[in-house]
Amino acid sequence: MTSSHRPLPLVVETREIDPVDDLLAYTSPDQPLAWLRRGDGIVGIGEVGGYARGPEAGAGVDPGPIPAPADAWRVIAAGAAVDDPVGLPGTGLVAFGTLVFDESSRASSRLIIPQAVVGRHRGRSWMTRIRAVGAGPAEPAVEPVPYGPYWSGTLGPGSLDPAGYQAAVRAAVEAIGRGEVEKVVLARDLVGTVPAGADLRRLVRALSHDYPDTWTFAVDGLLGASPETLVTVSGGSVTARVLAGTIPRGTDAGDDAAASDSLAHSAKDIAEHRFAVRSVLETLEPHVRDLRADAEPFTLELPNLWHLATDVAGDLSDQASSLDLVAALHPTAAVAGTPRDAAIAAIRRLEPFDRGRYAGPVGWVDGDGDGEWAIALRCAQIGGAPARRHAEYSDTIPVVAHAGAGIVAASDPEAELLETRVKFRPIVDALA
Repeated sequence: MTSSHRPLPLVVETREIDPVDDLLAYTSPDQPLAWLRRGDGIVGIGEVGGYARGPEAGAGVDPGPIPAPADAWRVIAAGAAVDDPVGLPGTGLVAFGTLVFDESSRASSRLIIPQAVVGRHRGRSWMTRIRAVGAGPAEPAVEPVPYGPYWSGTLGPGSLDPAGYQAAVRAAVEAIGRGEVEKVVLARDLVGTVPAGADLRRLVRALSHDYPDTWTFAVDGLLGASPETLVTVSGGSVTARVLAGTIPRGTDAGDDAAASDSLAHSAKDIAEHRFAVRSVLETLEPHVRDLRADAEPFTLELPNLWHLATDVAGDLSDQASSLDLVAALHPTAAVAGTPRDAAIAAIRRLEPFDRGRYAGPVGWVDGDGDGEWAIALRCAQIGGAPARRHAEYSDTIPVVAHAGAGIVAASDPEAELLETRVKFRPIVDALA
């Protein structure tokens, strides 16, 4: 969508259906659209329209000014005729979204409006049909598609190998010592391939099964399982979960308890976490009243690691949509650093790659502006940018994955490298 191309008005109809056990079975094997947590969520089929912004969205498009995602979505939603007697989160007009980490990225931010959505929420299921008035292809069939055969992918060192990453961490610590930045989050990359024709739903399914308490997502080739809620807006309520500070799980019950306790009392990790919480609170304050956050973080248990976590909640005080809050919050100190501009400048200088959508917002938005958005972590980009630039193959599809760590004055390069290895584990194991 550009400023000179207004979208066709949409007709949206949601109806309750018999309970659906496996939402993933309804979405495309090679281009899945999914947002899942503990079996609930939504999946999309086909594409009827949406929004794209970035170099990869420019082919054949008027190069005039392109509105921000929140503004473009308001225009699309205002032109939609919605019939939604179900009224649950994820019903009515919905778009799946994946946005770039850095506006200078060569990748594109996208909102994808599917032709059909199948969803489930607390035991109730529904189907939504979306079509453009007087245009668009025939409605797709909405029925489960058998899963393809199992497959495995490969991942290996990318542009920043372990030695290079430790050197980058040392350079970041030096920048902190000079007072250029208080905290910077540095990532490294892995690159590889998956077989052409692979049923990508199997990767999503594996992540959803192994990490049920995360947001498992598949949007425009970006597949992952994020533990970090950027922001959720529902009926005027706003919530977020801030994660910063990490330690691997122990090898037995005693080691695990010791690891959790060590993280909870780590001065380095607590300082890193406070940077991230302060960033979120200061950003939400102009839009949210009765803003609440615990005074101290809690330790969040995941299958492979512990995080320091703080939940934030409040009530909207203005007309901001979830996409407006996404734009205000991103990038948080948890994935960029602080001060924000100085941290972004350091990332551009020290990371020899384009993050693309890694550590950017991923989620969905509805016609009222409500939605659920996570930070795209523990993920891989399959095909598209930036994966396509690493290799071209005839019988395989390129993949790129990233993982990062928050660097502060007390950071140790070897420990930060170990943290990235732990964070790579979900996507590496699922691909294998």
